[in-house]
Amino acid sequence: MTTRPRLTPLLLGVLGFTSAVSPLATDMYLASFGSIQHDLATTASMVQLTLSVFFLGNAAGQLLIGPLSDSFGRRRLLLGSLSLYALLGVALAFTPSIEVFIALRLLLGFTGAAGIVLARAIAADLSEGETAVKALSVISMVGGLGPLVAPPIGGLTHELWGWRGTLATLAAVSVVMLVLAWALIPESLPRELRRPARPGATFTAFGSLIIAPRYMLFVLTFVAGFSAMIAYIAASPFVAQQVLGMPPLLYALGFATSGTALVLGNIVNARIAERVGPTRMLGVGVLLLLLGTGGMLALVLTGTLAIWSFISCAFLLTAGAGVTMSNASALALAAAAHARGFGAALMGSLQFTLGGLLAPLVGAWGDDTAVPMGVAIFSAACLATIFAVLGFRSLRPAQP
Repeated sequence: MTTRPRLTPLLLGVLGFTSAVSPLATDMYLASFGSIQHDLATTASMVQLTLSVFFLGNAAGQLLIGPLSDSFGRRRLLLGSLSLYALLGVALAFTPSIEVFIALRLLLGFTGAAGIVLARAIAADLSEGETAVKALSVISMVGGLGPLVAPPIGGLTHELWGWRGTLATLAAVSVVMLVLAWALIPESLPRELRRPARPGATFTAFGSLIIAPRYMLFVLTFVAGFSAMIAYIAASPFVAQQVLGMPPLLYALGFATSGTALVLGNIVNARIAERVGPTRMLGVGVLLLLLGTGGMLALVLTGTLAIWSFISCAFLLTAGAGVTMSNASALALAAAAHARGFGAALMGSLQFTLGGLLAPLVGAWGDDTAVPMGVAIFSAACLATIFAVLGFRSLRPAQP
């Protein structure tokens, strides 16, 4: 039997960094949306589409890479995908048109999917039970530094070198990610535990997860929590800058402030989840999510949304989303122990498919109103609450 690697704090940190593909690839260039729209002579909706196709590519990539990793192992797929991700990041900095930009972002999302789905699968391989909740919280916490540091970096690089300089900086970060993964992430799935690489086996695993209520309910909770956050992320550049009048650097700093909540929420979750339990912490997460999104919607509808209240509600929203996603993902993967790679892939695929579809919708009603954002984030929070409650019921022992 192959000796299983240890899930050390250093390894958890690197896994968290590789899982930060999405926040880094989205949050770093948010402050540049207006300049991209102007320089490439396009519309706000087309710029938001660059966000959407990244998520759709990410969804497809996770759905392919996760199951493949159950058959061929995690490490080789991770390194190969991150290598392509770095090359595409370099090409993106030289994009000549919005059409090329969109195509490259689609491919960037597909290859970057490995960092997200395999980080979760490796953590689940090397931990179990409530230890897995802590591990996934730590990964989310480290990954949550992306929303914290990416906007100020993006805002600063935009001020210094424009949006192409921001994308070049993102490409450099992806190279660092590849080097750390190559040096420090081991193979976590021994050969004797790998699934046969047959389409029939894949469809069997897929079917077993789809019909498992406990898995699907917590996956849907996770997806709804993410959707609330992504609707805020997609709309926030236009709401902050065009509705509230915030300049790019101030917006980036305000966005980073709300991103702090994602880190703080996961720090608290990692410390007490083992003692309190993931179900109670999930309840706390959806409550925070409802407070943040409900407050934002109320302020938007009454016309009283201001910069300080926008940032405050976003703080509650992102804290709630972070706690919700960490605990819901741990509960879902615990119910998918027989196929963790596929379980992580299906969860991530649904997450980014819905996020990709949602991002342009919040901008479809125009870029000078916050109403679409308010409606979208509160609706997603309500869905997360409903799915969480149903998931809790699925954990109860059957009555004789």
